[in-house]
Amino acid sequence: MWADLEPVGRVGSGGYRRFAWTDEDATLREWFAGECTRRRLDLTEDRVGNQWAWWWDGPGTVDDAVAAGHRGVAVGSHLDSVPDGGAFDGPLGVVSALAAVDELRAAGVRPTVPVAVVSFVDEEGARFGIACAGSRVLTGQLAPGRALALTDADGTTYADALRAAGRDPELLGPDEEALRRVGAFVELHVEQGRALVDLDAPVAVASDIWPHGRWRLDFPGEANHAGTTRLADRRDAMIGYAELVLSARSAAASRGCVATVGKVRVTPGGVNAIPSLVTGWLDARGADEAQVLALVEEVTEGARRHGAEVVRESWTPTTVLDAGLADRLRAVLDRDAAISVPVLGTGAGHDAGILATAGVPSAMLFVRNPTGVSHSPAEHAERDDCHAGVQALADCLRDLVGRGPG
Repeated sequence: MWADLEPVGRVGSGGYRRFAWTDEDATLREWFAGECTRRRLDLTEDRVGNQWAWWWDGPGTVDDAVAAGHRGVAVGSHLDSVPDGGAFDGPLGVVSALAAVDELRAAGVRPTVPVAVVSFVDEEGARFGIACAGSRVLTGQLAPGRALALTDADGTTYADALRAAGRDPELLGPDEEALRRVGAFVELHVEQGRALVDLDAPVAVASDIWPHGRWRLDFPGEANHAGTTRLADRRDAMIGYAELVLSARSAAASRGCVATVGKVRVTPGGVNAIPSLVTGWLDARGADEAQVLALVEEVTEGARRHGAEVVRESWTPTTVLDAGLADRLRAVLDRDAAISVPVLGTGAGHDAGILATAGVPSAMLFVRNPTGVSHSPAEHAERDDCHAGVQALADCLRDLVGRGPG
């Protein structure tokens, strides 16, 4: 499976460009459908386009089981990437979920509740700017109208992208029926940091997801000639943007948070032209929600002194994953581990956090990343650690489907 995915969307940097509702995304969706068909899983899609592949050998259909009070357990992640992203962020969770189902079937396990392998669409938000768009729309946390109006760098709206992919934008919306099937969700993900390297452990259980958000700042200016306009006469939009970058770094350092200005758009964009508009995007995160919001207020207050318009594009408060489910997974893994399985918080957002906010008991497993690097071609996980992750997910899934998700 890993070899099949390796070339899809790969670019010259060695990283990947797998953006929502592109040709690369279509190839990934076809790959997932093919793997599910090969396993005789019942493949469905919700109103957003998230793909769910169900394994159920019990009486009746999956919906019959749900109606009888036996809601399913879902495992999986996403297949899309950030620009020039790594191979593991997302796909490791999808491949591991399929492999865990293989493991249980080979062991003769017959689940007492339905099992789903899910591939969420547009988790990274790389094309349209809102992370976890697939799970946000699914759960009603992102309004369909707002989603459809989002535009990519080329001015293509989300609605137009769906049409180009052969889909009807009018169908986009929350899907309570799809959510009703899911009684618990476990997402395996490559660690986006070096904690497991320092702890000398291949796998960890997640505790929570830090609060995080994205803000767009538009700095106005006046276009003019770079060589003939005196400094005193300039209204240079880049000056306010430069202060944004520096103030974000210093404010984050003083408050124990992290802040990043990773995207900028300059108008008119000429080397010899003073910018008339500079748009920058701020990403802010931290373990303490109050400190993150104070950081953003400090930075945006300075930006407004330069005339900037500030738009909050997304905000997710601290997401505490289901403690009972996390304890249960840790107990399963501790039975066979030589050392106690670590419990880690994370500064990265995930579909598991969106489902948890919507009331679905959710948990996460992390697989060691020896480089500590993510959202980059240097992102990595060793083969043995990936296998340990599959075994951990299979063990957890065996426990959940044998005794129910609650």
